[in-house]
Amino acid sequence: MDPILTGYGNLATAVAAVKEGAIDYLAKPVDPEDLVAALLSPPGERPEPPSEPMSADRVRWEHIQRVYELCDRNVSETARRLKMHRRTLQRILAKRSPR
Repeated sequence: MDPILTGYGNLATAVAAVKEGAIDYLAKPVDPEDLVAALLSPPGERPEPPSEPMSADRVRWEHIQRVYELCDRNVSETARRLKMHRRTLQRILAKRSPR
């Protein structure tokens, strides 16, 4: 499978893409050099790991945001699915995303 370019990059969609056979996963905005390298890489060659991977806090934030969007931004339903207290989730959602 070819590289995947997405406008909403997160851990869940990256895992799904790799399970379907994607060899590279790029989230917008993408660096032009990374895009060219992904498109011109020989078949079967694996991309280099990112020089600055997401922090664990950022991965957690992305997962919470994804579930929140899947629940149509319903805090109570999202909290139930994530098995956390609704007020805890509200505090997390009120904060800015970690880097």
